[in-house]
Amino acid sequence: MRKAIKLSVIAAAISLISACGNAEQKPVELKTDLDKQSYALGASMGRYLNDNLSKNAEIGIVLDQEKLLGGIKDALSENIQLTEDEIKTVMMALEADVKQRRMDKQKELSAAAQGAGEKFLAENAKRDGVTVTESGLQFEVLTAGEGEKPAATDQVTVHYHGTFIDGSVFDSSVERGEPATFGLNQVIPGWTEGLQHMPVGSKYKFYIPYNLAYGENGRSSIPGYSTLIFEVELLDIVKTH
Repeated sequence: MRKAIKLSVIAAAISLISACGNAEQKPVELKTDLDKQSYALGASMGRYLNDNLSKNAEIGIVLDQEKLLGGIKDALSENIQLTEDEIKTVMMALEADVKQRRMDKQKELSAAAQGAGEKFLAENAKRDGVTVTESGLQFEVLTAGEGEKPAATDQVTVHYHGTFIDGSVFDSSVERGEPATFGLNQVIPGWTEGLQHMPVGSKYKFYIPYNLAYGENGRSSIPGYSTLIFEVELLDIVKTH
């Protein structure tokens, strides 16, 4: 088999063949350890390929499964219809197309998130009980505490619950059942500023614009330009000086 065709793609054809084949096809028999090992490898690779194809379909690249299977079968029989150079050229073009489309999709999502966030914050600022700071941070007091307020150089222990403006949760120490401790100068600017308003024992709700959160690029499961909402309970201050 020629090296331009990846083993993982060939083995992954198992899932596609099953999907495209006869609905009455009998399940694969798994009697021996070797049977199970072979099947597990194929299933793992098939799942990877299926995930890859699904992600490409989301950005408008829908590969022809019949042609994909044809290429796999030709490779297994050493009867590939394209040269090594042709395969390399086509695959490089596909990779470039995928990269560009993903960038375009991310820009589209970022623009939508920025617009939705700005609209949300403009409306939220009108509500009674919401304070808007000079930086653009918004907060409201859910429970008033009477303890000391932290400085930017302190460590704090908090419970928090973070959501997007649509209410979906992206992170929560409350759901994990374990509070978090961190330096106040080691977190996003919205937290650094907001927590300095909070006495120990209080619970606030922060509405943080993207420039005081994870900015234009986002982080992990948080898209760029995302406005974030946190309910934060300040449990304790740990002095570092």
